Amino acid sequence: MNAPIASSEVESARCPECRAVVAVPGEVIITEIVDCDGCAAELEVVAVGPVMLTLAPEVEEDWGE
Repeated sequence: MNAPIASSEVESARCPECRAVVAVPGEVIITEIVDCDGCAAELEVVAVGPVMLTLAPEVEEDWGE
């Protein structure tokens, strides 16, 4: 009988873009960026315990301003 994976090792959440399951390390922190293997979207961790993901904001150029 296999032991369940401890929540501190790996958690999972759904990609908000393609709904694929994304494996997230248990030690992840809010604002960390993870990649979806299904659609290659960059996702931002917005909550932990349980992990919640949203599309990461696009980095905008400031053009020296």
